Amino acid sequence: MDYLIGGIAGLLAGAAAGWFLYQRYLAGREADARSRAKAIEGGARTEADRLVKDAEVRARDEVVTRREEFEKEAEKERAEIRRIEKRLLNREETLARRDDDLGRREKQFAGQESRLADRQASLKQRAEALDTREEEIGEKLLVVADMSREQAEEELMRRLDDELSAEKDKLIGRRVQEAKDEADQRAREIVLTSIQRLGTMYMSDATVSTVDVPNDEMKGRIIGREGRNIRAFEKATGVDVIVDDTPGVIVVSAFDGVRREIARRTMVQLIRDGRVHPSRIEEVVGKIKKDMDSHLRETGKKALQEVGVRGLHGKLIDLLGRLKFRTSYGQNVLDHLIEAAHLAAAMAAELKLDIKLAKRAALLHDIGKAVDHEMEGGHPAIGADIARRCGENKIIVNAIASHHDDVQMESVYAVITQVCDALSAGRPGARRETFDRYIERLQRLEDVASSFPGVDQVFAIQAGREVRVIVNHAKVSDKMAMRVARDIAQEIENELTYPGEVRVTLVRETRVVEYAR
Repeated sequence: MDYLIGGIAGLLAGAAAGWFLYQRYLAGREADARSRAKAIEGGARTEADRLVKDAEVRARDEVVTRREEFEKEAEKERAEIRRIEKRLLNREETLARRDDDLGRREKQFAGQESRLADRQASLKQRAEALDTREEEIGEKLLVVADMSREQAEEELMRRLDDELSAEKDKLIGRRVQEAKDEADQRAREIVLTSIQRLGTMYMSDATVSTVDVPNDEMKGRIIGREGRNIRAFEKATGVDVIVDDTPGVIVVSAFDGVRREIARRTMVQLIRDGRVHPSRIEEVVGKIKKDMDSHLRETGKKALQEVGVRGLHGKLIDLLGRLKFRTSYGQNVLDHLIEAAHLAAAMAAELKLDIKLAKRAALLHDIGKAVDHEMEGGHPAIGADIARRCGENKIIVNAIASHHDDVQMESVYAVITQVCDALSAGRPGARRETFDRYIERLQRLEDVASSFPGVDQVFAIQAGREVRVIVNHAKVSDKMAMRVARDIAQEIENELTYPGEVRVTLVRETRVVEYAR
């Protein structure tokens, strides 16, 4: 029992001691918490003070920066205001000087007006005196001639008019006849002298090329199995190959003379080599084309050397070389240009003109024929455009463009070029077309154009290159004129065969009739 009481008492004492210790522990914890709270509060206040000070420093720096920027802007504005004020001051000074100048000029003008007024008054007095004197002389003459003033004036004017008219007509007739005689004689001398100096004759080139074949076996190789080789050849060269029963000959045909020559040389090379198959054909064609480019350049250079023209653009030299393989009515175009250049040089020498310029214009006048089958338009316009892009001067360009009267001639060199073109093309044997066929073609052109309603007159000019159509103004209106010209051109295309192009020029005269009753 005592032990039980002692244990309970011990437990109570332990519990009381534990509670006391727990209370002391809680009191210590509370003291620590309060100490930490005070420390945190102190740190927060310190940080807040620091942030406030930093904000104040930044605010002061911002104020200083803004103030400096404002001062700079204000200084700029003040400088601009000073500059404007200076300009205004200079302008005021200029205006002041102008006012002074105007004042001086007004004084000068006033003085001049005064002098002019005095002079005018003096002249008026002299004129009045002369009129008075003239009347006195006239009265005396009338008394002597026993005529009135009106009769005397009429008789005098009639006699003067008759004498002047007769003398004028006589002088004009004599001068006109002298000018015509001298111009005709001089023109004949120039043309004859130019033709005599040129002693060249050229052969006409063929329009197809023939290649000799050693035997029929080679013909078979050229044709190939089921025509494979000949198709490859035509595709690579762009020509037509004609293999017929004619022994030992193959015909190569193409509109483009350069292409035809490339095909001919390729065929000769293949026959000589003996190997004919598509890949070999392409190889030989490529090599021949390169050789042909060099040959064209050399041909153009030789033409320049023969004529004596220098400084030509490389493209123009190549085009001259191409014209060696171009014909017009059977006449070789390059030979025609060389001949025209020699004629132009002779004429320019006779007329005391620039020989080099005349030769250059005549040599290039048909340069457009080298590419006229590749481009739209007539060869004069094409050639003029090419010459312009190659740096030729305006005189050369105009001579090329106007040698068929497509545009107005602007220099004597254009006239010389046209004349030399006609002389070279018109000499006997130069072109293949006979006179009868030429007349027939012109007549056919006129007949086709005359068949349209409203057409009064038709004239084929420029060797059939142009048709002038004159229509009845009462039957064809301005709106109908364009349609009629287009229909005539279309009919010519359908009915006729001709080289190059034919220009249709329709002329409609506007007549206005009124009656006075």
